[in-house]
Amino acid sequence: MKTFVLGDIHGAYRALKQCLERSGFDKQNDRLICLGDVADGWPETMEAIEELLSIPNLIYLIGNHDVWARQWMITREAEESWLNQGGRATIGSYKAGVPKSHLQMMEKGLGYFVDNNRLFVHAGILAGTTAERNSEQVLFWDRSLVRTAMDLKKKNDEHNLTPYDEVYVGHTPIGEKHPVKCCEVWMCDTGAAWSGVLSIMNVDTKEWFTSDVVQNLYPGIKGR
Repeated sequence: MKTFVLGDIHGAYRALKQCLERSGFDKQNDRLICLGDVADGWPETMEAIEELLSIPNLIYLIGNHDVWARQWMITREAEESWLNQGGRATIGSYKAGVPKSHLQMMEKGLGYFVDNNRLFVHAGILAGTTAERNSEQVLFWDRSLVRTAMDLKKKNDEHNLTPYDEVYVGHTPIGEKHPVKCCEVWMCDTGAAWSGVLSIMNVDTKEWFTSDVVQNLYPGIKGR
């Protein structure tokens, strides 16, 4: 079984399909760790979640946009701030209603996942701490670990900031069309929500694969 890590999808089902196909992902045997934010942005959140649910060895981590989408799935109430950050597209993808399995995926999503001293988390953790010592606010939102790691890389002073051998995060678009490593932090959000691509990477070999520029997959439609 190979293990792959996937960046923030943001409703880009077509990009998700390309990543799975181009990486040679074996749906029945390989493991996929999603770093969160399947929702909000492009118009196919429903289709993207349906695709993820077809993967037996899926580990889904919750992102900040998933929290908003999950709340709407439960209450059918939507705050204007969420609607303006991609929520309208998520609502629009569920014209026929929200399947129970989709809400269950969102409700059962993890705050973080640790495997072989590798940490997978949507946003990050506070430097010098373990994941379980961090609040959901930090796990879903905080960018301080990423910013510190990027600063150290620029200064050629890279060293581990956490107790983990590797940390994989999404949440913060990095302006590159492939995952980037700073210190022990692998940054995997390659801007699929905007004008970038969606990326998937084999966590053992570090071989990465990307979709086309997502904007080109949805001509005439704006992302987040």
